[in-house]
Amino acid sequence: MDNTSFYEVSLQWAEGRKGLVSSPVLNKSIEVATPPEFAKGIAGIWSPEHLLVAAVDSCLMTTFLAIAENSGLAFVHFESKALGKLEKVDGKYLISEIQLSPRLVIADESQREKARKVLEKSEAACLISNSIKSKIVFSPEIEVKGGL
Repeated sequence: MDNTSFYEVSLQWAEGRKGLVSSPVLNKSIEVATPPEFAKGIAGIWSPEHLLVAAVDSCLMTTFLAIAENSGLAFVHFESKALGKLEKVDGKYLISEIQLSPRLVIADESQREKARKVLEKSEAACLISNSIKSKIVFSPEIEVKGGL
């Protein structure tokens, strides 16, 4: 990978408080809107707030997958939930905190410490987390499920 990469997105207003975000290098567009917590917000549509939290959570996963592979960590299952906290600080709205709660299933108890280290390295190396001001709260869960 080069030291510099660019990720182009376009946004086109559709109507009311809705728009469509796309990229010339991606196949699908995403409908976005003001979240329902705000005036004239629309429920059931991705908001910028959801996309920000999803960016941090998906970055954790992709970073984890690379580090796990490079570390030789075998795992059965990975999933993660993220919760972004929106609040007004000094008169401005911001996502002040994002709680990341990955759940990792491994097949062997002897791999628990290695799994913990890989998860921690993944959180520390996530470029999206490292690119935002929000505090990232990391709460991983590891489950052992034998039989592999």
